[in-house]
Amino acid sequence: MQEIKVTKNEAGQRLDKLLAKYLNEAPKSFFYKMMRKKNIVLNGKKATGNEKLEEGDIVKLFLADETIRKFSSVKIQRTKTNLSVIYEDQDVVLINKPVGMLSQKAKESDVSLVEHLISYLFDAGELSEETLKSFRPSICNRLDRNTSGIVVAGKSLPGLQKMGELFKERTLHKYYRCLVQGVIREDQYLKGWLKKDEKTNKVQILDRPSDPSDQPIETEYHPLWTKEGVTLLEVRLITGKTHQIRAHLASEGHPLIGDYKYGDRKLNDFYQKKYGLKSQLLHAYRLEFPVMEGVCSQLSEKVFIADVPPLFAKICKELRSER
Repeated sequence: MQEIKVTKNEAGQRLDKLLAKYLNEAPKSFFYKMMRKKNIVLNGKKATGNEKLEEGDIVKLFLADETIRKFSSVKIQRTKTNLSVIYEDQDVVLINKPVGMLSQKAKESDVSLVEHLISYLFDAGELSEETLKSFRPSICNRLDRNTSGIVVAGKSLPGLQKMGELFKERTLHKYYRCLVQGVIREDQYLKGWLKKDEKTNKVQILDRPSDPSDQPIETEYHPLWTKEGVTLLEVRLITGKTHQIRAHLASEGHPLIGDYKYGDRKLNDFYQKKYGLKSQLLHAYRLEFPVMEGVCSQLSEKVFIADVPPLFAKICKELRSER
């Protein structure tokens, strides 16, 4: 027999959802059958699986240890990467993701920020194989592999849910820094429609939708300085779609420096030869939280900034010092 005491990381979900995580190798028919036979009970009573769990509830599994081991597996990819943590509390952690790191796996063999996060929490003693059976910390927003900057992760289920809600409702204000081709002297607000080509993993910006799958996008930017035919922008990402900043700015004649997918190859080759730049200069720089109450209220109206990568900072410094 094994006993699961419901914590804040399991509370708020249905019992059958918890069992599907805990007995993740078992067919759903198995644990429904076990509940009917009272081999799995909630607070000592027969359960159907649709009960909403509360913190402190007790789930008992009157099953052989061998059966539980057979139907329960925890896969952990331990890593040695030192994460750049900007902020951390009991519910969330903000990480400055470096260029070159995946936000999430694209295929099974990948190692992403999620795996680095889980290893980080293991090393800190905040996770164990047992807790991972019912809850797995994860990220709440994604950045392209070669885009650096702030990624928000949920360490607890309430934290993960609250951050997901803020991103979905767009009450979190996300600001990026990017170096673009061309001279820009005025603020701009852009609207359009984004069409994605799954085969080429590229997007196209349209003035109006041509297909029901096309997505509306909104982007704002403010020039910080301009020099040598390039401009450093602060971009507010109002909607957050695939390659939105890169494609939207390129469609306006201002592709990002280092962006070979949407940019100017000749100019990018120049920066690669001079600085060794191999990817776009795009950085998720600042995150502004709204007024918050209840879960994660400790973040209410807080502002967080992630330092730009050293190469980005070096290029900007040298450009501004040129006469």
